[in-house]
Amino acid sequence: MSRIIRSRDNAVVKQMIALAHSARDRKKLGLTVLDGIHLIRAYADALGAPQRIAVAESAVARDEVRALLTQCGGADVVLLADPLMSEISSLESPAFVVATIQTPQVSPLAAGACMLLLEDLQDPGNVGSLLRSAAAAGIREVVTSRSTAFAWSPKVLRAAQGAHFALNISEGRDLLNVLADYNGTSIALVVDPDPPASIYDCELAGPVAFLIGNEGAGLSSALRSAASVRVTIPMPGSTESLNAAAAGAVCLFEMVRQRIHRRGSRG
Repeated sequence: MSRIIRSRDNAVVKQMIALAHSARDRKKLGLTVLDGIHLIRAYADALGAPQRIAVAESAVARDEVRALLTQCGGADVVLLADPLMSEISSLESPAFVVATIQTPQVSPLAAGACMLLLEDLQDPGNVGSLLRSAAAAGIREVVTSRSTAFAWSPKVLRAAQGAHFALNISEGRDLLNVLADYNGTSIALVVDPDPPASIYDCELAGPVAFLIGNEGAGLSSALRSAASVRVTIPMPGSTESLNAAAAGAVCLFEMVRQRIHRRGSRG
């Protein structure tokens, strides 16, 4: 960091600005922007040093920045004037550290694994929250449909809080084809299952794939029909429904509860 970059015409700055604000550029180049120390540290803990780290001029002496740069010793580090960092960071209060990484490669779906399948979810916050819940529940495989919000967008990354780096996220898939090859139990979360069935009465000890649908329309009829079972979450209160992120978390942690209970009863 011997030189401070102050020009917006600098090639490094131009690329980072484009990546921060253009999903098309991120997909084309296979790069992702991590906004802030928390996400960068989560990536470094899981996968090693980022490709590049940009540090705001005013923050270079901060202890947490120095510690991060020590942890990420293999990264290319650039020092930017604060106004340039404000253009790169997508936060309302711009971060003083931003990194670019190669978007992690997708691995083949693990046979017999538990999965989370997301169909046409539009809200980045919901997608990110579901990724975070999946990682917390011990699920690694997440599959999204073509119309689901891009998992590596800044808003989804912020909502997931580092969960991406514990997951294998396979995007833009035909979920019917995924289910056709799945050997476990696929569970469609719906408002009105026929016959009526509760998630709490569903056996979740083996391999399961949870299907969560669009915030307004829910799951498509084709995916509902293809699922092994269709369940709802009992709601004795006056609210008609939970949002997708909350509903998914309930299902994921009912699975966790059942597995903990089963291990306890065996002990």
